[in-house]
Amino acid sequence: MQQKKIIIAPDSFKESMTAKQAAEAIARGFQNVFPDDTQLEIIPMADGGEGTTQSLADALLGTIHYQTVTDPMGEPVRAAYAISGDKSTAIIEAAAASGLELVPPHKRNPMLATSYGTGELIKAALEHGVSKIILGIGGSATNDGGTGMLEALGAVFYHQNGEKLQRGGGDLIHLSHIDTSLLDARLHHVEIVVACDVDNPLLGADGASAIYGPQKGANEEMVHQLDQALSHFHDVQEKITHQSVKDIPGSGAAGGLGTAFLAFLNAKLEPGINIVLKETNFYKRAAGANLVITGEGKIDGQTIFGKTPVGVAKAAKQSNIPVIAVCGTLGQNYEKVYDHGIDAAFSMMQSPCSLNDALENGPAYLEGLATNIAKVLQWNHTF
Repeated sequence: MQQKKIIIAPDSFKESMTAKQAAEAIARGFQNVFPDDTQLEIIPMADGGEGTTQSLADALLGTIHYQTVTDPMGEPVRAAYAISGDKSTAIIEAAAASGLELVPPHKRNPMLATSYGTGELIKAALEHGVSKIILGIGGSATNDGGTGMLEALGAVFYHQNGEKLQRGGGDLIHLSHIDTSLLDARLHHVEIVVACDVDNPLLGADGASAIYGPQKGANEEMVHQLDQALSHFHDVQEKITHQSVKDIPGSGAAGGLGTAFLAFLNAKLEPGINIVLKETNFYKRAAGANLVITGEGKIDGQTIFGKTPVGVAKAAKQSNIPVIAVCGTLGQNYEKVYDHGIDAAFSMMQSPCSLNDALENGPAYLEGLATNIAKVLQWNHTF
């Protein structure tokens, strides 16, 4: 009998398991039932958000590195980034240096918050001689149009009084000139791919300030001021770069960080899951598979909007491969995933329990679920 092939490609289960740990737990469950006659291939996944660095490091046989950088409010923070096993690619999450979770709620202020630390992480990655940088930009605390990041990479922003501009989104209203002559020359030789899962423009009612400013600490007046400041910043940068990017979908991502990447660094903005599928060579590795198993901590109605399980399912369906999704919790409207390539979805919870119990025992619960799924497949003579 021909050996069966199963692709195991989950995202991380937040605060419980990395994507690799989740995949290994699923694999153990299947090995409990099919110890010898099934090929199990683990491909850790991510969608560009939290966990992307670890997932791609695992998938690309990379290593995690740490760098002390500047957090959004100017304090030092130890941030992780990854270098692929072949040393060609760096993986960075802007949230590791400039993330909202780094700032206590009472200190959040997008008028002052800076993306400088993200630029410091990019600079650290350049020291490894990489030719490509993959950067996830979700979860930022900033609204500075990426000017902090660019400053860390060598750009200088000048106030109308001739002095250097203060960091943060608020002072951009006083911007008069941008000097890019000292921008790190190594950037010209590096491909930058930005994992961006929002399509907000830079300005206006759907822009960076209006949509994401409030969660970063902005009140109604600050939202207006920040939008005006970003508009002025874009006008000044357009005179220098001769590029109007304010209406490009994603230019408003991460408080306008998308704008900086587009206008100054010639970056490509792509959905995060598409980047990970490509970088992990998913399509080739999944060829000839009999089943794909994916998942993440929670599956609900929002999963269809660029999240890992549906991204993996859509990729699998290009080869008509059945897809099972596993998760910690099946949330409201989870059934929507059935219209997007997932054939069945299961929660790993065996009985009511506390959140701490679920997080601490996640690998065991997930292995148990995988064992049960494998037994059903065995009983049904599917495998």
